[in-house]
Amino acid sequence: MNEFPYDAVVFDLDGTLFDAEEGIVSSVESAMEDLGLPIPADADLRQVVGPPLLDSFRNLLKVPEDKLEEAVELYKKHFADEGMYRYTVYPHIRSILQMLREGDVHVGLATSKDYRIAKRVMDYFGMSQYFNAIIGEDSAYTKLGKPELIRRALPEKYHCAAMVGDRCFDVKGAIGAGIESVGVSYGCGSEEELQDAGADHIVPDTESLRALLCPGADIPRGFFLSMEGLDGSGKTTQMELLEKKLRQLGYSVLRTREPGGCDISEDIRNIILDTDNMEMSSTTEALLYAASRAQHVHQRIRPAVEEGRVVLCDRFVDSSVAYQGGGRQLGVETIQQINAPAVADMLPDATIYLAIDHRTAIRRRLDASTPDRLELENIEFFERVQKAYERLIKENRKRFIAVDAERDIDSIAKDVLLAVLERLEPEAKWEA
Repeated sequence: MNEFPYDAVVFDLDGTLFDAEEGIVSSVESAMEDLGLPIPADADLRQVVGPPLLDSFRNLLKVPEDKLEEAVELYKKHFADEGMYRYTVYPHIRSILQMLREGDVHVGLATSKDYRIAKRVMDYFGMSQYFNAIIGEDSAYTKLGKPELIRRALPEKYHCAAMVGDRCFDVKGAIGAGIESVGVSYGCGSEEELQDAGADHIVPDTESLRALLCPGADIPRGFFLSMEGLDGSGKTTQMELLEKKLRQLGYSVLRTREPGGCDISEDIRNIILDTDNMEMSSTTEALLYAASRAQHVHQRIRPAVEEGRVVLCDRFVDSSVAYQGGGRQLGVETIQQINAPAVADMLPDATIYLAIDHRTAIRRRLDASTPDRLELENIEFFERVQKAYERLIKENRKRFIAVDAERDIDSIAKDVLLAVLERLEPEAKWEA
């Protein structure tokens, strides 16, 4: 069993777990505009991230005392409506929290935010399940203060505890609570600020934070997700939207494609899709796909999953089964046998299939750009491909997630994201 240096770790929220600057600053700006008050020319709005909101309005933004309560309420409205959705979870934070949880370390949150707002942020980003205690202020006007917040986030008994935060308030709060402090300079506070406050440790990035809090612990295995569908089903668009959202949620993402994904495989891709190679036999095509896949798995997919990353792959072996096994009529079993050594034990953990009628799909694809060699096939070819996919889904119900792709882009993206998140972290209660 790994020996963690702390049996209790308390985190700050803004600037430590989340890159919160855009969300907070935009909400402050909107509140000041609603009040009809100018932002002082010398005010560094980055400094509103960290200290109590009331203090920022009073001391940094020079809001009159009789307007402070209104300023706070306007901020809360803008933050709830828009600001919180501009947050981004810092890379590696999810794996740090998972490693601490698996190491039986008590994990707490102590934030100067209103508790209800903090809890809503944590729930929206699927983070609450990692924490034993989430502590925030009950009121914007009667403050507990950081030391007391930290004390409430700690367990009754612990041997050695640390507070992790990005501002001097977090370090001083840790000192006041009688525990060690870990300053993170990747947030809104500088290394100089953290040193002056008396931080016991200062780390420049989340990889260093992971090494400090979880020394020697294994990084949790990543996740391999493929996306399948007929040409014209919208895979590229949906992959882009999914990647963007997963990165915002703090997942370390590798987006790749097949055929291709690395130099050797991309060279093979060019041969396969070149319209000058119309004489290529179906068997040659199938073997080239398998060769490209073998290199791709070896060089990119397997290492990324072992490093704890989420791999998003635009097509994988199911495409070969559907297009060569079904479309080319080489036989599903034959293609599976050809690809067995290429895939080895790296079948996707889940596969999104964008379900669309083959006639609609090919019409969309041909309207979009110049077709490649495969896209020049006749309609009967794509009908066979669709039937092969439907057979794969029927035989692999646990792995496949079929999503209706004959709808608007946003509706498809919403269903894809929720389906993927439920596979990635089934314990989290993701918002619809």
